[in-house]
Amino acid sequence: MRFEPLIENAAAQGRFVLVCEHGSNAFPEAWGDLGLTAAERAAHIAWDPGALDLARALALRLEAVLVHAPVSRLIYDCNRAPDMAGAMPNRSEVFAIPGNAAISAQERLARTQAVYLPWVQGLQRVIAERIALGLRPVVVTVHSFTPIYHGVARAVEFGVIHDADDALARAVVAVAAQETRLNVQLNAPYSAADQVTHSLRLHATPYGLPNVMLELRNDLIAMPEQVSDMADQLAVVLNMGLVEIQRQAKAS
Repeated sequence: MRFEPLIENAAAQGRFVLVCEHGSNAFPEAWGDLGLTAAERAAHIAWDPGALDLARALALRLEAVLVHAPVSRLIYDCNRAPDMAGAMPNRSEVFAIPGNAAISAQERLARTQAVYLPWVQGLQRVIAERIALGLRPVVVTVHSFTPIYHGVARAVEFGVIHDADDALARAVVAVAAQETRLNVQLNAPYSAADQVTHSLRLHATPYGLPNVMLELRNDLIAMPEQVSDMADQLAVVLNMGLVEIQRQAKAS
């Protein structure tokens, strides 16, 4: 049993590779509903609402390939390594995940083989093929976050997160502050210290590829018109950010 990553716009000739690890709230029959209600499976604990819609809209504007996960992050979080607690969490925010409460080592292995390994291999293939074509990919992971977390409202609207290489993230923050009205913050509402940059660390850093993680507050991408407007803004921000780091590289 393998759940392959979903790849859209595979023939795109732009440099951006968009990645949406939390774009699905699908619960395949093999694992059932993990003891969650329909409302819980539709909530942000199971996926990043709006993130895949935004990633798709950005892919069109940037002529980018898009790779997204086939199952809920509660089955397996593709932005986590198998040894991370969050890979198959037994709790998300204030919600217990009964089906993940006592996962055996063999079940962890089964989920890793079914979801994580196909994901890693599929995304790696996309990136390696584009490197071979001379496109030098720019890896951008697209996420959303809830406006209220543990009862506390979040003022940040657009979070930009980096791992080891902060060049593109800092350029994106600077451009977004100038070109949009969004409350943009670096390394908020999460940072690499929260173990959220696994995809960047695994797929971009070894090749020295420009990379960044984007986090949009999900109330800003809840409706189709909001998604379209945000994609218009962020496509400009990403393109200008890339131009800026290219300028810096030439100047150094």
